[in-house]
Amino acid sequence: MTKSGNSAIKTSLPHIFTRDLGGRSLVLLCIIVFAIMLGACGDRPWNNPYPKEDDKKNVMYSSFQERPKHLDPARSYSEVEYQFLAQIYEPPLQYHYLKRPYELVPLTALAVPKPVYVNAQSEPVGENNENLAYSLYEIKIQPGIQYQPHPSLAKDKQGNYLYHALSRKQLSGIYTVDDFVQTGSRELIAQDYVYQIKRLANPALNSPILPVMAEYIVGLPDLADRLKIKYDQLTKKARDQGLSNEQLYLDLRQYSLSGVEAVDRYTYRIKIKGKYPQIVYWLAMPFFAPMPWEADKFYSQPGMAEKNLNLHWYPIGSGPYMLAENNPNQRMVLLRNPNFHGEAYPGEGEPQDQAAGLLKDAGKPMPFIDKIVFNLEKESIPYWNKFLQGYYDASGINSESFDQVVQVGGQGEINLTDDMVEKGIQLSTSVEASTYYMGFNMLDDVVGGYSERARKLRQAIAIAVDYEEYITIFLNGRGIEAQSPLPPGIFGYRDGKAGLNPYVFQWVDGKIVRKPISEAKRLLADAGYAQGINQHTQKPLVLYMDTTSTGPEGKARLDWFRKQFQKIDIQLVFRETQYNRFQTKMLNGSAQIFQWGWNADYPDPENFLFLLYGPNGKVEHSGENAANYASPAFDRYFVEMKNMKNGPERMAVIKKMVDVVRRDSPWLWGFHPKSYGLHHEWMTNYKPHVIAKNTLKYKSLDVELRDKKRRQWNHPVTWPIWMIVIVLLAGTVPAVLTFWRREHQIHIKQVESSE
Repeated sequence: MTKSGNSAIKTSLPHIFTRDLGGRSLVLLCIIVFAIMLGACGDRPWNNPYPKEDDKKNVMYSSFQERPKHLDPARSYSEVEYQFLAQIYEPPLQYHYLKRPYELVPLTALAVPKPVYVNAQSEPVGENNENLAYSLYEIKIQPGIQYQPHPSLAKDKQGNYLYHALSRKQLSGIYTVDDFVQTGSRELIAQDYVYQIKRLANPALNSPILPVMAEYIVGLPDLADRLKIKYDQLTKKARDQGLSNEQLYLDLRQYSLSGVEAVDRYTYRIKIKGKYPQIVYWLAMPFFAPMPWEADKFYSQPGMAEKNLNLHWYPIGSGPYMLAENNPNQRMVLLRNPNFHGEAYPGEGEPQDQAAGLLKDAGKPMPFIDKIVFNLEKESIPYWNKFLQGYYDASGINSESFDQVVQVGGQGEINLTDDMVEKGIQLSTSVEASTYYMGFNMLDDVVGGYSERARKLRQAIAIAVDYEEYITIFLNGRGIEAQSPLPPGIFGYRDGKAGLNPYVFQWVDGKIVRKPISEAKRLLADAGYAQGINQHTQKPLVLYMDTTSTGPEGKARLDWFRKQFQKIDIQLVFRETQYNRFQTKMLNGSAQIFQWGWNADYPDPENFLFLLYGPNGKVEHSGENAANYASPAFDRYFVEMKNMKNGPERMAVIKKMVDVVRRDSPWLWGFHPKSYGLHHEWMTNYKPHVIAKNTLKYKSLDVELRDKKRRQWNHPVTWPIWMIVIVLLAGTVPAVLTFWRREHQIHIKQVESSE
């Protein structure tokens, strides 16, 4: 009987451990320990945010902060959109990736076109001939270039387009372009470039460069007028009869443009009024990329717009990449275009490029990267942490992390900190072709106008607002004070004593030094505002700045500006507003003081000096002259300068223009920002280019090194978990043993009583 009883007890022990709470706790702990051990044995970092199947693949990881609104090259005009567009579309020209100063080179064209000058009778004349009426630019493109696969180009065996006559019923199961089963392609031809230039005049697109191009491209204003009449007719018809949006389709093949024509299959010609040498720079921008008419037709069908099936969401190009995923609230993905015609990495650059390893891939076919993933990152700190963990390949430097990354030497030299060097992170710096300034509305009764009173008031403020201090506090020194509208790298820019603005600065001991506040106060008194009091009304001088700044950092900047004005006893009041309302106030001229900036479209002084050209005034002409500055002398010089070739004569005219605006002071000249870029050692061929945007094709990755570094930097730290497990075990095991002893005694008694 005892033997039998002992047998019963032994067979009951597993039952005890699985049915009671204490046993289940111990089993659960064992499972946790096992899972931890299993996870620790894996070599893939636990915090890797990307799919496992992409490990060790040729994928680049980047980010974007704002959702792109327009991916139609006729409409888009923002940095956010260009980081995608420039990889997809191919205008005829591009900038050399490595050479400085910036140099135009062919992209799809066979050569950079040179103008032929003709008179009104189309007879050739010299460049400086007084009878010069037009400039002719003939662009020859490479044969054999194919578009990316796209459903708008899909055809059946008979050569008919498969998806150009879809009913709403056929579209019922279609939500993205990937839902179309068939895709097609065709050769890029000259007519596609002509078609795109016509699209600039399409009233449905509201192209932002139409006013500029209409001034130069022959026949473009007339085409815009004809298309507007037709568009209004179709709009009215659609409204009156409830017609679907297919009735608004304008087949631009049916409309002529006298100044742009296809000469043959691979050649087209642009006719410019007079001389406008800057047109070649525009030919390197997406506005002048080709567009197949089939895409316009395809996307204009009823039901497409409702599903965001349009060029704003699904572009079609011939470039090295194509947009494979467009989820602007989460991520954007570019994939290598299987139809890309190929392009060799450049074989020459600046003298230092060889030593920097930037020529090791010379002659090799591009692109080097198969896939580029852009994740939406609205906050800089999470992005920065992921960069340090190796999950982003490149990064800028935010203000919070600057001291962690950069150390400034005694002579102002910039170096990476030891921690960054140890991680193999590399730094690239450049002064951007940009200018940021505080502007005065020259139409305003107080700060505007061209009297000596108004000039001295603006000059006094210009001395008081210390942008060198601003750059130090808010930009970690990443910028240089502006002396004129022109940034470094643009023809006409002068540095040192020759480039000094004498109304704000002076030359002291071989350096540019801001004039003292006493000089600003003297100017203010001469203007009739001694000690900040209007000498006529005896009231304090109160000025108003319109701003869109928000948040703690925005408030800090506004407080800083207020203190700058207080130096000369001027009260500065801020009028905060939303961006759209701010734009409206600028258009109607109700803003008094404002902040603005400009990034170069192309590396020419005309692209900055036109910001102060009278006929570009924002109020009267809806142009980019936000200050509404109008000086007959400056305007006369501008017309003379804009079509000149770079050289001593052009430099002399630019100097006169700069002297005029310095005296008038429609701007506080502000600063030119410096760009600090970081990239990991596994990304090669990295060289900042402040003009070109189509630079991803040049980048290369060592994915094996990246994977190794990621595992090294993100090795799981498991000892805290082990400590928790030990503590839990220490607290649980005694309770389990006590519980088991009690149950065991009860079980023995039950067995004995049953006997």
